[in-house]
Amino acid sequence: MTKENIILLADAYKYSHHKLYIPGTEYIYSYLESRGGKFEETVFYGLQYLLMEYLQGAVITKEKIDEAEATLLEVFDRNDIFDRSKFEYIIEKHGGRLPVRIRAVPEGTVTSIRNVLMTIENTDPACFWLTNFLETLLMQVWYPCTVATLSREIKKVVQHYYTETASPEAFAGIDFVLNDFGFRGASSVEGAGLGGSAHLINFAGSDTLIGSTYAKRYYNAPVAPGLSIPATEHSIVTLLGEKGELEIFRHILNTFPTGTIACVSDSYNILRACEEYWGTELKEQILSRKGTLVIRPDSGDAVQTLLRMFDILMQKFGFTVNEKGYKVLPPQVRVIQGDGISYSSIPTIYAALQKAGISAENLALGMGGALLQRVNRDTQEFALKCSYAQVNGKEINVQKNPLELDANGNTRISFKKSKYGKQKLVRENGIFKSYSVNEAPQLPDELVTVFENGEIKQQYTFDEIKKRALI
Repeated sequence: MTKENIILLADAYKYSHHKLYIPGTEYIYSYLESRGGKFEETVFYGLQYLLMEYLQGAVITKEKIDEAEATLLEVFDRNDIFDRSKFEYIIEKHGGRLPVRIRAVPEGTVTSIRNVLMTIENTDPACFWLTNFLETLLMQVWYPCTVATLSREIKKVVQHYYTETASPEAFAGIDFVLNDFGFRGASSVEGAGLGGSAHLINFAGSDTLIGSTYAKRYYNAPVAPGLSIPATEHSIVTLLGEKGELEIFRHILNTFPTGTIACVSDSYNILRACEEYWGTELKEQILSRKGTLVIRPDSGDAVQTLLRMFDILMQKFGFTVNEKGYKVLPPQVRVIQGDGISYSSIPTIYAALQKAGISAENLALGMGGALLQRVNRDTQEFALKCSYAQVNGKEINVQKNPLELDANGNTRISFKKSKYGKQKLVRENGIFKSYSVNEAPQLPDELVTVFENGEIKQQYTFDEIKKRALI
């Protein structure tokens, strides 16, 4: 159970809402969607973590109410906003369990944008305020969804260039093309765990160990889904200075005479390292290894550096031409680019290699901050909005429909226009579509009740999620 107090995990302004909802309010129903953004599809992932870590069980206690009361008195400097009786009621009536129902699309599902992904509603009319009180926490599902989506979109790019330039047998290695280097650049351990596990839905390469931990802890992954290899860093390679670099390289090969190993090689002169050290002094040792040396540049313009490197490496180690007419290094030598890798730079790099007649199978990628950190809620425009309410027994379809002004002062309908009524998600001719619950009665609802009154009703395994997200 988390150490955090659920009563304090909301935006401060929400503590006044129990008074601000119109008198007679009994039920509030809200839904989550990706309203648009960078990509046309969204992978749903990470809700199960939030439910297990923060919502399941008796999460409301007297001690937590006491803590929240003291904190919120300090925050507002007035005693007429926080009403501890609202939470004491949950203890008395529900044993401290949250009286809400959450329905969601199965995790790993890929939907087009502007579709309902999750709904939440209170199950006790006395707790109408609770639905959107939980928005702050539940909205944070945007992060693992967005990382999973970004990683999947990069996989589409990789598959495109493999289709164009790689030999058929190389496709088995696609899962190891994009490696997660983002742990140190993540804003928190929790973020690295969620984002790191989200990446592992699509790829198997990762140095963000906490991602595998989360996949096992919260999604019942039978083994760690993120795999890695021995690899150097600059502190190792520069230990004997520039003149000792060759000795360090030799030591690395001697230390791991078999298997795949990566070595950063730009500490002084990446071109010299490729031509004189790896390609000449150590060439025979490399070619006689039962394994692969992965050479890593880490500075300079990625395209220019890679083109020069591959030119040197292919001169020194030779190459074959695959069925599609592209050059491939011997299996004992590969390159990994881990500097400056992002969704926008990857196609540029692979396109340059293709133009030079070099197969994509020669290159792996490492992605750090751009994978786990350079995203935000607006990357996919996530929003959670109320669409239905019941007031004094009357059912009300609720909708936001703002009129906007563009840069020229003209009016337009906003993309923030929300859905109305209770929602369902259906597959219509293989395509996901959102409807109000009374529409398309012949089509079953894809949303599943995953949480109700403090209990998790449906859990998904990591393997199931990976299968749903397959391209």
